[in-house]
Amino acid sequence: MVFPDFDPVIFQIGPVAIRWYALAYVAGILIGWAYVGRLARNEALWGPRAPVANRDQIDDLVLWVTIGIIVGGRVGSMLFYSTSDLWEKPLEIFKIWNGGMSFHGGLIGVMLALIFFARAQKIPVFKLADLVAPTVPIGLFFGRLANFVNAELWGRPTDAPWGVTFCNDGIRERLGFCPAGDVARHPSQLYEATLEGIILFIILRLATHHFGQLKRPGAVTGLFLFGYGVFRTFIEFFREPDANLNNLPLGLTMGMLLSAPMWIAGLVLLLRSRKATEPAALVAAAPEAPAAKPAAKKAAARKPAK
Repeated sequence: MVFPDFDPVIFQIGPVAIRWYALAYVAGILIGWAYVGRLARNEALWGPRAPVANRDQIDDLVLWVTIGIIVGGRVGSMLFYSTSDLWEKPLEIFKIWNGGMSFHGGLIGVMLALIFFARAQKIPVFKLADLVAPTVPIGLFFGRLANFVNAELWGRPTDAPWGVTFCNDGIRERLGFCPAGDVARHPSQLYEATLEGIILFIILRLATHHFGQLKRPGAVTGLFLFGYGVFRTFIEFFREPDANLNNLPLGLTMGMLLSAPMWIAGLVLLLRSRKATEPAALVAAAPEAPAAKPAAKKAAARKPAK
């Protein structure tokens, strides 16, 4: 199948161009913001404790997370995939309209934002992370669709009937050539949109709304880290490695190396959360105090108040 002639620019007014890539980030942040608010308002999901953040705190948190995504994503992209640009072309870090965002870098940026915000607001950091983690697949879904529209991050060559040739007249006209060549490739962007976006969202939704995992601090965050790490590692077998990073040992890719700590950390958090005991569980497990005997009640009634 020949890649459809998508235009990465939705519309342009003078020098200002609105791109699908930017719209994907805006959609992910806005929908994620709304979803975080719904989770926080659903007190039944959080057990005996009140939800971790109120409406004003959530509104402030969005700005912190957005900064973490953009700064972490750009720094991570340059650090992990084009290290020399950090000192040769440092101003490239501000050119977010050119693409080049690393999910793993964005994740580190968001994690730092959550830690600083939790300390500033005196909120348990794991419960705050549990509030945000279920929304991440929403942004991943839109981001991977934008990667497909941009004809970037394509897969390895394939003879599968659903293979896509990421080359057409529009790409040749814009770039002067087809970076992906004239071979059919795995549409790995769509694989990621399905696994990291739709499937991972469903898994986290079941965990929060049907298995009560928000009552165990760190459980939902651990499940997200483990799920993404496993899915991304699997998809790396179909995704074309970066041209300057295709000689890593044992056939590994940078995506695999960056995802391994995620699923390991996810397993640790899941095991840790299983040992966490909510106050309600302690109360339920405590033996009831024996009822006072009638004679003791009468004696207590005759005592004068002091």
